[in-house]
Amino acid sequence: MRFGYWMPVFGGWLRNVRDEQMSVDWAYLKALAVESEQAGFDLSLIAELNLNDIKGHRAPALDAWTLAPAVAAVTERLELMLAVRPNYHSPSLTAKAVSTLDTIAPGRTSLNVVSSWWKDEATQYGAPFDVHDARYERTDEWLEVFSRLMVEDEVTHAGPRYALQGCVLQPKPAVPPTVYMGGESRKAKEVISRRGSAYVMHGDPPDVIAEKVRDMNARAAEHGRTFQYGVSGYVIVRDSEAEAQDELARILDVQADPEAYASYQDFLAGSQLESQVSLEEYSVSNRGLRAGLVGTPAQVIERIRAYEQAGVDLMLLQFSPQREEMARFGRDVISAY
Repeated sequence: MRFGYWMPVFGGWLRNVRDEQMSVDWAYLKALAVESEQAGFDLSLIAELNLNDIKGHRAPALDAWTLAPAVAAVTERLELMLAVRPNYHSPSLTAKAVSTLDTIAPGRTSLNVVSSWWKDEATQYGAPFDVHDARYERTDEWLEVFSRLMVEDEVTHAGPRYALQGCVLQPKPAVPPTVYMGGESRKAKEVISRRGSAYVMHGDPPDVIAEKVRDMNARAAEHGRTFQYGVSGYVIVRDSEAEAQDELARILDVQADPEAYASYQDFLAGSQLESQVSLEEYSVSNRGLRAGLVGTPAQVIERIRAYEQAGVDLMLLQFSPQREEMARFGRDVISAY
């Protein structure tokens, strides 16, 4: 099992806790990245949203593509899973950025390709916004162009959204980056099975995840592909189960906060989910509590092993406050796994 974490570019993951003691200052993020390697983490996802959908639209949110090279320069082995949304980036210029990042951190750059769901953000930033299936059609074409640039000497492409004439990309990464994707709709799975190389899921119970792995393996095999699998989750590790449950109760104390919850209805309207998301679940980013990673170190390790048996290769985790809880997780879970 590999262990990854979400870089806290939004100042935290909890909508009910105003101040999580997680600064978006570079000094904090630099220390977090360096310490994460020491704690045994393998990967960091640097998410991309121009607006903060956790702490409120007017709260700070850092740019993933500016932050990534800084993190690459101060780490030695950490894989950087860099989020990209095709409606905000051209495939050719993204390929150029990835090829340059690979010179800073050879073999350590990967992509998390996300088909945007937030219409209000796109409107504010002047980006195109498509209805659900059209978003994945854009992603499909975007990844076709990007993937060709990673391996071909010269690329000409004429499609409904992108046109390139004899595009040359140098230098190229020695190995094309892993493309992580997630999605639950029929259209999403269709595109992912054809274009992706890793499938990242929200933390449903391990038996549900096992069925999703079987389904995606079958879809990928139709295109001659094999996949890696990741599960996202929020972690609470304490010395006793009672202490862990006390912390869970604290973060789920739902308060009426119009700023923090402003994107809730937009999120539901813009996604096609296999199961409903309650307001309580939404109080923790990315439905993180569904993974069930709450308890003693032994209980959390048992849960992770169940995910491994289900076919999962990567746990992609959130913590609060991040530096302290990641250090605890490294000491009590990763070292004992």
